[in-house]
Amino acid sequence: MAARERVPGWVRRTVIEVFGWTLVVVGIAALVLPGPGLLMIAAGLALLSQQYHWARRYLRPLKANAYHAAALGVKTIPRILASCASALVIMSLGVLWIVKPAVPAWWFLDDKWWLFGGTGTGISLVVSSVIALVLIVYSVHRFRGRPIPARPATLWSDAD
Repeated sequence: MAARERVPGWVRRTVIEVFGWTLVVVGIAALVLPGPGLLMIAAGLALLSQQYHWARRYLRPLKANAYHAAALGVKTIPRILASCASALVIMSLGVLWIVKPAVPAWWFLDDKWWLFGGTGTGISLVVSSVIALVLIVYSVHRFRGRPIPARPATLWSDAD
């Protein structure tokens, strides 16, 4: 008996709904907070696309644009190195937030503004940079040395 057959349909649909919408909402928040916002929105849409046609319609051009951007990002060695360096700088900032050193003498604002956000911000930055490095490795493996995938003509197409 397959795993899908053991779980009642309403339970599966409810889990997809809850996780899908949670990822979309948290992804929207992560667009302005530290975190991989676009990635979470895409993951939420991928889950919701199992149930909804509108989510499939929005996911298709998002996926095509993401593949196009990923292929462009690994087209040259300097781009790959710049992406890796950026991810490592963000990771270093996350570690700084986690360690939270004493307020330096040159800091001109109130002490409460020194590395505000705490350990949660640091962990979020480190996780985001690890995700970025994993995606860079994936993009190099999948797209390096191959033709760049086409970008959709319009972002939100009604065509299936």
